[in-house]
Amino acid sequence: MKKVIIIGSGFSSLSASCYLAKAGYDVTMLEKNTTTGGRARQLKTNGFVFDIGPTFYWMPDVFDKFFADFNKKTSDYYQLDQLNPAYQIYFGKNDAISISEDFNETRDTFEKIEPGSGKQLERFINKARINYDIAIKKLVYNPGENIFEIINRKTITKLYEFILTIKNQVSGYVKNDKLRKVLEFPVLFLGAKPSNTPSFYNFMNYADLKLGTWHPQGGMYKVVEGMQTLAQSLGVKTITDSPVLKIDIQNGKVKGVESKSGYLECDVLLSGADYHHTETLLPEQYRQYTESYWDKKIFAPSALLFFVGFNKKIEAVNHHTLFFDTDFEEHAKTIYDTKEWPNKPLFYASFPSKTDISSAPEGKEAAIFLVPIAPDIEDTKELREHYFNQIIERVEKLTDQKLKEDILFKESYCVDNFKDDYNSYKGNAYGLANTLMQTHILRPKLKSKKVDNLYFCGQLTVPGPGVPPSLISGKVVSELILKHSK
Repeated sequence: MKKVIIIGSGFSSLSASCYLAKAGYDVTMLEKNTTTGGRARQLKTNGFVFDIGPTFYWMPDVFDKFFADFNKKTSDYYQLDQLNPAYQIYFGKNDAISISEDFNETRDTFEKIEPGSGKQLERFINKARINYDIAIKKLVYNPGENIFEIINRKTITKLYEFILTIKNQVSGYVKNDKLRKVLEFPVLFLGAKPSNTPSFYNFMNYADLKLGTWHPQGGMYKVVEGMQTLAQSLGVKTITDSPVLKIDIQNGKVKGVESKSGYLECDVLLSGADYHHTETLLPEQYRQYTESYWDKKIFAPSALLFFVGFNKKIEAVNHHTLFFDTDFEEHAKTIYDTKEWPNKPLFYASFPSKTDISSAPEGKEAAIFLVPIAPDIEDTKELREHYFNQIIERVEKLTDQKLKEDILFKESYCVDNFKDDYNSYKGNAYGLANTLMQTHILRPKLKSKKVDNLYFCGQLTVPGPGVPPSLISGKVVSELILKHSK
């Protein structure tokens, strides 16, 4: 049996470990932290449970496909419930839109706000569905080795949609500013501004408004536990609290790795850890990308996160609630252009205890607040406290209730934590943005160009950021390993 070492145990690594073990490889995962899951870790404190990483469960078909590849179902590992409403967006006091699990209700919501927009929404989603089918069935399961993987009769007819942006496309369907924000919101998961994201990516709107927003009871970490259980059943070994310190190269191939738990030999090395960091563990002549290369790339935002326990139930919010009561363009400029702290940021809040009793003691509320910010920005205790006070005061004002006096505790997480815990390049939270010039073959490669048996997976390579793409990345790189290591 050929030995494979996988660095990291995030979604892409877990996915790859399962496929490689099924194919007959002897697989060992080395995880830097004390628990598996990479960025999808969990915080448990005072009877509260928080997902530290992803909180949105979109594209359920991708998860279903993953488990089906092993003759399993998601229900074998966790209970999945569709949220209704899927999420809520605040634009001001007593001014919010709820997105229903029922597309017809969402269409009616659009129509009430802007006459004629209901029919326009149907047209928009029909196009998005076609793109979803092309993307998920034809494109994302390709390894990004050559441009002809994505050029076919169907995609050639879509070339214009790689030039037109989401922002421009949306404005052609609806005029109301609030409705535009609803349709532009999903591409934020891709890590770039709607004005920089090709309109082809409107397939995210289909995932949102048609496939729905779901929640695994117990949180997203239940997905990690399910994948870890599957991996163990296939023979995968996992060593936690074992950061890799050095990659040993002999005669142009990886011989093994030096980790906290000792030296381990391997026939294949796969890294699901931060791509840039992994290459710093190599002798310089074996690194594919220079510091200048990484510095010029457009990275998805970092994030300022707060995990808060409240001593009461919070009114007028849903499981997922977005606060878009300030200027998005101004906030986006601070992330991608000026790279400074925003004055009045948009932010997202998750209140998992609204639908999941395991996340908070009875009568109390668990809350996660997330402010998107520029990577590598100054991170201090004083800045964190300033923004916490700002967003809590805005939630109080918008929902017309007092909250500060009912805070039992809070913990924060920001740029420095992303760097320390995940060796994240510049402390980014989501990986490399999916812009036109960072799509498919223009992303860092799955297979090293300089070391024969070294591979990569995860959010800095193909297909891109997000949990479903990470599952796919693990499958695609596994197929590449099988192809090149026969």
